[in-house]
Amino acid sequence: MLTKKIDFTVLITATNANPNGDPLNGNRPRESFEGFGEISDVCIKRKIRNRLQDMGEKVFVQSDDRCDDGCTSLADRVKNCEALKAISKGKNTDRDIYAKTACDEWIDVRSFGQVFAFKDDSVSVGVRGPVSIQQAMSVSPVDIVSMQITKSVNGESGKEGKASDTMGMKHRVPFALYVINGSMNCQLAEKTGFSDEDAAKIKEALCTLFENDASSARPEGSMEVCRVYWWEHDCKTPKVSSAKVHRSVKISLKEGVTMPKCFEDYDITVEDCGVSPEVIDLL
Repeated sequence: MLTKKIDFTVLITATNANPNGDPLNGNRPRESFEGFGEISDVCIKRKIRNRLQDMGEKVFVQSDDRCDDGCTSLADRVKNCEALKAISKGKNTDRDIYAKTACDEWIDVRSFGQVFAFKDDSVSVGVRGPVSIQQAMSVSPVDIVSMQITKSVNGESGKEGKASDTMGMKHRVPFALYVINGSMNCQLAEKTGFSDEDAAKIKEALCTLFENDASSARPEGSMEVCRVYWWEHDCKTPKVSSAKVHRSVKISLKEGVTMPKCFEDYDITVEDCGVSPEVIDLL
């Protein structure tokens, strides 16, 4: 089991990339009303799951392009799980045993939790996971550069000249530093079976978050994990709150810098909050 409360902060940079497009806004990089860049917690967890798969771990919520078990939906994955079949008794299924079995089977279920409620299922089970991750926010407001693009050929035949579907838009952030904050809760870990070994795997996934994640919107090398702060408390319920721990990382622009263009344009310090972090510098 997880023996100590853990907090973490991850500093990542985006250089000429779209860290997380908003499908409701033409896939422009997400930003707040104040102009700060955002990356959703769902996006971050997706990348962690992908890295766990690369490590050979069994993952329940798999993306279609990375499916490794032939299942085309979450419901199919449940139906094909022999361990869950063995304990399922229709409406009489013990929900606690069901949840424990699912947690034993998939690392992302015992890490992030999961709701098992599918059509035609007679049982509905919810699992609360011990690993919580906040949405990432940029340290400074972001500029978003948009570019008109065209295809060299029409998507459909029978068109003379360039059809409307050859036109498109591509968006990018020239540079931004984002901060991801997260925690691991020992009480919830006891319920899901999340262990110190699982925490180490999450840590490794965070350090290599953008491996095998290249795309047109995020070319290889455009997204980089620069530094990870990893706080291990001395007990399961420490006196120092996660909020105070996360606030101890102070980031500001260096004197004379008005438009940051690289990680080194920021001054980063960690105040004493009662527990010292392990600092993993990945630059």
